[in-house]
Amino acid sequence: MASYRIGIDLGGTKTEVILLGEGSRELFRKRIPTVRDNYQRTLQDIEGLVLAAENAAESGPLPVGLGIPGTVSRKTGLVKNANSTWLNGQPLQVDLSAKLGRDVKVTNDANCLAVSEAADGAGSEAEFVFAAILGTGCGGGVCYRGRPLAGPNGVGGEWGHNPLPWTHDAQLNARPCYCGRSGCQETFLSGTGISLSYQLATGRSLKAAEIVDLWRQKDATATEVMQAYMDQLARSLAAVINIMDPDVIVLGGGASNISEIYEQVPKILPGYVFGGECDTPIRQAVHGDSSGVRGAAWLNPF
Repeated sequence: MASYRIGIDLGGTKTEVILLGEGSRELFRKRIPTVRDNYQRTLQDIEGLVLAAENAAESGPLPVGLGIPGTVSRKTGLVKNANSTWLNGQPLQVDLSAKLGRDVKVTNDANCLAVSEAADGAGSEAEFVFAAILGTGCGGGVCYRGRPLAGPNGVGGEWGHNPLPWTHDAQLNARPCYCGRSGCQETFLSGTGISLSYQLATGRSLKAAEIVDLWRQKDATATEVMQAYMDQLARSLAAVINIMDPDVIVLGGGASNISEIYEQVPKILPGYVFGGECDTPIRQAVHGDSSGVRGAAWLNPF
């Protein structure tokens, strides 16, 4: 077994590589802008990052794992559900494996977050980890005993594109989603969703970070928006607990940096969890925005 693992995180704005050694030691990292809407360039850039990591290791070929903002269909072998839409319908795993001359493991980026945090992060003592990304969009991933659970449709844990529970139809219909439906949790809980909530309340467009700042300054409308957000997040996580009851829920993405989540949401959860009690810890990802790329490397365990 090689003593190094390479992870790639293919994001909408950046593509990152990491080289991990035994003990999850980070030995090399490089990040480049993602060239959008160019599939062949995506393949070339990933190949270049893998070669750079192997040069740093002075070893190769090394095991490679890749996290993407979508999934690979078991039925067709093609990418689906990617919000980096130029990947959809492409045989990414097959093409990369051929280009690199080895089997490349590919899974959803939220699964990578779950794997990373289960390996040596906020869920390291847990058997069953649910991880949610609260970023520009919302993703979810499931990890059991260190391995991602994608399911036969490749959508295991894909939490962001369910309608927000306990929500009136009028509120759901006011939030169209890129997936073609309305009222997806992503349209409430992402950073974009916070901005939309404020815009629906005021007619003004602000970034999520600006709204959080106003909330902390006791602005009345921002307070109303963010109090609603805490309740919405609790409802969405309660649905996860009611179905899967994970040992721990780990949050990543930009909105996971809202520190008030970890105080307020656990207090709200028992009101929505079946049985009226909830001991599920809600934790912020230890490795922050590095969790995705680290988890991709962990797809090939040491």
